[in-house]
Amino acid sequence: MKPIFEDIQLVKNVDRKRFEIAIDGSYAFINYGEFGNQIALVHTETEPELAGKGAATAVIEKTLHYLEEHKIKLLPFCPFVFAYIKRNPEWKRIVSKKFKGYDQF
Repeated sequence: MKPIFEDIQLVKNVDRKRFEIAIDGSYAFINYGEFGNQIALVHTETEPELAGKGAATAVIEKTLHYLEEHKIKLLPFCPFVFAYIKRNPEWKRIVSKKFKGYDQF
């Protein structure tokens, strides 16, 4: 993750069902659904002001750390999250073995 994002706090916004980071009033976020001890990450988005700055990658990395720290298994339905894990296969350790694409990492 780029150094400019390291000190930015990840927020689990329960009301909006998303993990988010805020940078100068703009957001990068991942929508999620909770299923017991599993979280499905379904969509990653950045507001236009953050496009191309690495904010989407930062929110993904921070979210993966959050899930690992809280011992929550991941269901990476979001194509961007799926691709991130494919490029960084060490994160397969938190993917639920029940996830249909588990063997694709």
